[in-house]
Amino acid sequence: MTAVDDFSTVPAFEIRSPGVQRVPFIFNSPHSGRHYPPRFLAMTRLDGVAIRRSEDSHVDDLFGAAVAFGAPMLAANFPRAYLDVNREPWELDPRMFVDPVPPFANIRSARVAGGLGTVPRLVGDGMDIYAGRLPLAEATSRIEQIYKPYHDTLKTLIMRTHAVFGYSILIDCHSMPASVRIGETGVRPDFIIGDRFGASASPVLTEHAIGLLIGMGYTVAHNKPYAGGFITEHYGRPPKRLHALQIEVNRGLYMNERTFEKTSGFDALAEDLGRFAAELMSLPDHAFIDLPLAAE
Repeated sequence: MTAVDDFSTVPAFEIRSPGVQRVPFIFNSPHSGRHYPPRFLAMTRLDGVAIRRSEDSHVDDLFGAAVAFGAPMLAANFPRAYLDVNREPWELDPRMFVDPVPPFANIRSARVAGGLGTVPRLVGDGMDIYAGRLPLAEATSRIEQIYKPYHDTLKTLIMRTHAVFGYSILIDCHSMPASVRIGETGVRPDFIIGDRFGASASPVLTEHAIGLLIGMGYTVAHNKPYAGGFITEHYGRPPKRLHALQIEVNRGLYMNERTFEKTSGFDALAEDLGRFAAELMSLPDHAFIDLPLAAE
């Protein structure tokens, strides 16, 4: 059996479409997938609770109002513990596999060293997912049959948006543990906005996003400790009018991190994020259209 079989009854990912796209925004939720295929669960040494520790639970629901406002959302159904599309396609740890990894695989990235490659070795709490080594064919199947189609779909959404509106803005949606603190101050941020230190998005977009959230009474950090992963870095090209912004939401605002259940704070936060999305998407076109294009 392969990754295709793992998602024969539930699609590996889906586009939540507004019918007609009315704004140059795309929302992406790559880590909120919560369909754990039985074949995968049979491979792991973890129970049904521990295996979910890397999951950005309910993030797709938190930002769901964006679809009603005219922006498509790409949402994963596969879990992050199974496959992480916020990595390069071949960030693989050779210690995980019976067979040698391809010579082009990136085996030396910090993410691989931390056990969080394209096919992760660990869940978020640092627990090993597998009891033994996997055949390389397992990783190849997930990459070829899910990772690549996911990114093909995301790229198509971005380029179609760019063609229609003259620019595109990708909002990459994530969550972070409530234990995250900022530097020596020890402040717990409610949100972290990442733009790869200015490389993935116009400062107009970043500043407006931060200002909106602060105006709602939230504590917001910028780029630290999360500046954006592979998706933000890969798709954000401001000189080409392709912008990408990562948003990390503190899980303590809306869910119980032990049971993964929504708390009483979920509805209020979702309402705020709906207002945030609407106001962010009301930025005037000239803030992006008037930017000089990079030479081809």
